[in-house]
Amino acid sequence: MELDFDIIDLPDTDHPTAGDEAPGFTRPLVTDEYWEDVSLSSLIEDDPVLLVCYPMNGAFPATYIWNELRDRDFEATYEVNVVGLSVSSPYEHTTFIEERGIDAGLFSDPQNGVAEAYDVVNDLDGMANVSEPRPAVFLIDSTQTVRYAWVAQQWPDFPPYDAIEDALADNCEMKPLES
Repeated sequence: MELDFDIIDLPDTDHPTAGDEAPGFTRPLVTDEYWEDVSLSSLIEDDPVLLVCYPMNGAFPATYIWNELRDRDFEATYEVNVVGLSVSSPYEHTTFIEERGIDAGLFSDPQNGVAEAYDVVNDLDGMANVSEPRPAVFLIDSTQTVRYAWVAQQWPDFPPYDAIEDALADNCEMKPLES
């Protein structure tokens, strides 16, 4: 099969790994109803957070990642808040949520500061000072400790969804079955 794009090895990162403290942040969190500034610490008060870093909305990896997450619907099975993070604006997130049928909130990080704090920045080739998060997934518990981490090593690379589900099973309560 011939690909219409090159596979590129990404540089190593010093991203948080299991057992590390996750960097805190506050950014606009966009849902299908509204957006407001929300901190990571306020989200983890209720349930662990599955933070999914992804390229800007409209890029094929973003669409693929969120289609897969929507279809797997981890929040239906586990006590977890699934949230995304990209450089896209709140307006772009609103459109993306509507078009893709996404139930998760999406953090808007136009300056890519959260990706820098997590060391998952992907500098876009041929574009001076333009970057976005590389695909990455962090499961963060109520003490802001990373319980699971995956970061793309190539472009494009996609999260190991089965491994994410295993991490959720090991670290999150299951939701009670409805009768």
